[in-house]
Amino acid sequence: MQTINATRWYDRPLAAFIFFTRLPFWRLRQPPKECYKSVVEWWPLTGWLTGGLMAATLYAGSLYLPYVIAVLLSIVVRLLVTGALHEDGLADFFDGFGGGSDRERILAIMKDSHIGTYGVVSLVFYELLLAAALLSMPPDTAALTILAATPFARMVTAQLVMMMPYARREYEAKSKTVYRKPTTAAGIGLAVQGMLPLAAYIWYTGIRWDMLIFIPCLVMYFLYLLIWRRLHGYTGDCCGAVCLLVELAVYLVVCAQ
Repeated sequence: MQTINATRWYDRPLAAFIFFTRLPFWRLRQPPKECYKSVVEWWPLTGWLTGGLMAATLYAGSLYLPYVIAVLLSIVVRLLVTGALHEDGLADFFDGFGGGSDRERILAIMKDSHIGTYGVVSLVFYELLLAAALLSMPPDTAALTILAATPFARMVTAQLVMMMPYARREYEAKSKTVYRKPTTAAGIGLAVQGMLPLAAYIWYTGIRWDMLIFIPCLVMYFLYLLIWRRLHGYTGDCCGAVCLLVELAVYLVVCAQ
């Protein structure tokens, strides 16, 4: 007999949308707590939404406003929709790895809610590079690139959860949730969610696909090596930082072609 708190087929993707966005999906239903352990398995799908809103803002805004304003508005929309979740991870990541001398110190700095010099500098330069990369593309190309890059970066970053354990104890996690390692079926689902928009983008634009995939994956691999050497495990901040840097790598590769 089904109970009110029984897990339904849509609870896991719904939990991902609740976790990775600030849109009121929680009004539809509050999934059981265990569903939040699998949100990474649906992370690229949430990128379809956040990337879609960002791309729509950029393209529609470019029709009526100066292009630079449209680009800045699209970045603001993403920050509002995601609650700057990944940007917070980027800042904490640079604060921790820039100011921490050992594993315990790095983890302590990343858990501190105060932002430091490394975090401020990383955010400033990241947003400047992001805006510059988008401004270097025509509006339609920039919008399509956002649609492809956002899910792809999340799919690539999800490999961190497969490749290493969580660096803290579960009760020490900021979100009070430790992601479970994706199963084989979940890994296939991740690949479909992340690669489908990218494949459509490559087919439509005719862009050179090898560098578009290789360079962002190389960025993820080097960050993985750094995280493993310093922490021997990932944190949510590490995932957020890697996600943004992999996504930025996609934009820069497009700019170089």
